[in-house]
Amino acid sequence: MTQTGRTVVVTGAAQGIGLAIARAFAAQGDFVALCDINLAAAEQAASQLPNARAYAVDVTSEAQIAAFFAQLREERPAVDVLVNNAGLQYIAPVQDFPLDRWNTLLAVMLTGPFLMSKHALPSMLAQQSGRIINIASVHGKLASPYKSAYIAAKHGLIGLTRTLALETANQGITANAILPGAVRTSLVEKQLPQLAAQDGISEEEALQQHILDRQPLKRLLEPSEIGDSAVFLASHAARAITGESLSVAGGW
Repeated sequence: MTQTGRTVVVTGAAQGIGLAIARAFAAQGDFVALCDINLAAAEQAASQLPNARAYAVDVTSEAQIAAFFAQLREERPAVDVLVNNAGLQYIAPVQDFPLDRWNTLLAVMLTGPFLMSKHALPSMLAQQSGRIINIASVHGKLASPYKSAYIAAKHGLIGLTRTLALETANQGITANAILPGAVRTSLVEKQLPQLAAQDGISEEEALQQHILDRQPLKRLLEPSEIGDSAVFLASHAARAITGESLSVAGGW
C-alpha cells in the first residue's frame, strides 16, 4: 500500500541528504516542504521538484519554527511526515573545541529536532497519524576522534527518538532514526582536509583511516540511499516499526 499526496517536512533540505530525501518523497507524489536556513538555496532545490515549496527556517529558533507550522497549517490539511535532517560539523580535539561551536552543533542537531517535533506533533495527534524520522548517524552509536559535539548530538538524538516513540505509540505515530554512514556530501568532503591536517596524513589516507576503515562496504554511500530508507520508514509497510535506529552504513 503506497501513500501519496501527504505533506512531508524536511529540514536542511537545500542540499545533500536533505535534498535527496525531499526528492524521494516528491517522486512518489507527496508535497514536500523544504526547510532550510538558506532560503535561496532551498528555493533553487524546490524548483527541481514536481510538488514542493521552500521555507526559511532556522531550526534553533522556536519562534521561526512556530511561524512555519502556522503558515503550513493554512496551506496544507495536515503534517504527515517530519524528517529532521539539518546538520553541520566542526572538527577539533576536546581541549581546543570552542564552546560556541559546541552549542551551535547541539542546537541544530538535538534541540532543532526536539523543537520541530514539538510543533509538528499537534497536527499528527489531531489526525492520529504521523511519521517522525530523525537523521542521526552511525556516530549515534560509535565515536571518532575530534567530533565530540557531533557525536554527543547524535547520541542524544537517538534518545529523543526513543522517547518520541514511547509517547506516541498509541496515537498512530511512529518515530525512528536513520543512522547513515559516510555519505557522498559536502559535509563529508569538507572534513577530509581537517582530518588529514590533524593527523599529518593525506586526504586519501584520511578517507580510508577515519571513514572507510571500519566500513565493510568500502565506499561512500549515495544520498539517494538515505532517501529510499526515509520513504520506507514513512510507508504503510513500516507502520509497526517505531523507536528503532536503522543503520544505513554499509555494514558499519
